[in-house]
Amino acid sequence: MRAGTIIETAGFAVALSIAGILRIYYYSWVRPILCVSATIVSAFILLTLFGCNRGSRPPRIGNAAPDFTVRDSEHAVTLSQLKGQVVVLNFWATWCAPCVEEVPSLVQMQQRMKSKGVTVLAVSVDADASQYQRFVKDHSINLLTVRDADQKSNALYGTSKFPETYIIDRQGVMRRKFIGAVDWTEPEIIEFLGKL
Repeated sequence: MRAGTIIETAGFAVALSIAGILRIYYYSWVRPILCVSATIVSAFILLTLFGCNRGSRPPRIGNAAPDFTVRDSEHAVTLSQLKGQVVVLNFWATWCAPCVEEVPSLVQMQQRMKSKGVTVLAVSVDADASQYQRFVKDHSINLLTVRDADQKSNALYGTSKFPETYIIDRQGVMRRKFIGAVDWTEPEIIEFLGKL
């Protein structure tokens, strides 16, 4: 009977040792998986926090608009001379299809909002002066527009794709940035400009 007990005890001991080995083997994989998971979650949280700090708002919004002066054959315009008005600063070109699409709504918005102190300053980056002048004349662009062939003003704003538009309040602070063509007659935009 004792031998049977010893065998049972030995069998139990073998079973315990196999279970222990399996448990050790199982836990040897759990720790690295948990570490990798924790690292991924931590990285995601950090990226989310940094993204919330910078990603939702262009860097210059809320800051003073950089001042510039542009001279072409017909005009000399200095941005700071428009202080006291809401300025819709639009960088565009005649060769840019979305810009051409946007121009009629800019003209309409200017006519509608001029009495409320809203001024569109359309800065063209066209290199060809005759093409620019022909476009302005042919399309009856009744806006304050100037040609910056050297593209210094748009470079000052970090603009390299067109159209790109900045809304500058009466104190000269940038309040909003639009990338791409916009329908400037949309009620939300008219209301936004009217509140500045």
